[in-house]
Amino acid sequence: MLVQKYKDMLSGKSVIRELSEFATARGQEIGYENVFDYSLGNPSVPVPREFTKEMVRMLNGEETSALHGYSPSLGITSVREAVAESLERRFGLPYRKEHIFMAVGAAGALAHAFRLVTEPGDEILTFAPYFPEYGPYVNLTGAKLKVVPPDTDNFQIHFGKMEEMLTEKVMAVLVNTPNNPSGVVYSAATLKRLAGLLKKKSEEYGHTIYLISDEPYREIVFRGVEAPCVSCFYDDTIMCYSFSKSLSIPGERIGYVAVNPHCRDAETMVNMCGQISRGIGHNCPPSIIQLAVAKVLDRTADLSVYETNMNILYNELTALGFTCVKPGGTFYIFPKALEEDAKVFCRRALQYDLVLVPGDTFGAPGYFRMAYCIDTEKVERSLGALRRFVKENYAGQGMCL
Repeated sequence: MLVQKYKDMLSGKSVIRELSEFATARGQEIGYENVFDYSLGNPSVPVPREFTKEMVRMLNGEETSALHGYSPSLGITSVREAVAESLERRFGLPYRKEHIFMAVGAAGALAHAFRLVTEPGDEILTFAPYFPEYGPYVNLTGAKLKVVPPDTDNFQIHFGKMEEMLTEKVMAVLVNTPNNPSGVVYSAATLKRLAGLLKKKSEEYGHTIYLISDEPYREIVFRGVEAPCVSCFYDDTIMCYSFSKSLSIPGERIGYVAVNPHCRDAETMVNMCGQISRGIGHNCPPSIIQLAVAKVLDRTADLSVYETNMNILYNELTALGFTCVKPGGTFYIFPKALEEDAKVFCRRALQYDLVLVPGDTFGAPGYFRMAYCIDTEKVERSLGALRRFVKENYAGQGMCL
């Protein structure tokens, strides 16, 4: 007999993926260059040359068993050491290899983090707008994801609503900064207040409330924006990182869990990750990719195009009358739709070959996401379609046209 809960999920596929598939099909009809596909957050810039050179060097000169054999269950020791050294150098926390677990991307890191600190029936809080895959990631562990409504003024944390929801059943709080989908970076003031509240409630409830920090966009931060290290604010932080965006290698599926060295059970938690892997099959990331990223920890792809694209879109959207919090990083922007139902708004946009994602799926109805990880030339060409869309559908409602 097939498991019903997974059969049920077939009718609730990712809206983002469905829109991406629509864009691909539409591209076969009119040429993909004519489809303004803002659906999928797939990095668009080339991989750093140093990464490619290291891959070539290893393939040409290293023993194949070292490159293609199983890694230790916690990850290759030299790679864990290199990651720890990099984190200590950058953020000033005394990381050692004992605090690092190599994972299959940020999703794999989160899969381990959730299972480290929750039992079935426990709760994890996160904040809208949020990455919709958090739902199945958490709920299929047996824990329950609870979503704090958004503060739409600035997309920082809505602390009033959070305090109402931070009950004794909450074992962890999940943050994502820089944020998908809003592009907002949590400020030091926000993180300091969050840490104080978690410490207070942990003492009140008699159990640790862990802070799980999902950080795949950590390196994509725009000029003049401060992006504080979440782990520096709260000892019981579990950092979940991916190299997918910083190095433009999402298909290689490589990241790590880094438990704050000041967390009382940090080394035990990392060793537990190795045991969790036995149960979920998320074990032993590719050895060659671990070795390659260890050589380029201080490098990124050329991420500057994302800020260029953000400024083009932000300026155009605000000129057209959209309400929009300016992103501080990532490659997403999250404006308010020009009508109450963002799903209807996004369906209308498809008639102009503008592929936008309604904010309902991110826990913020009435908004929509644009993933601008596309060529700047295409962003600029999309502005004509955006203007026509707004003029022909919303000009009579006082828009700036």
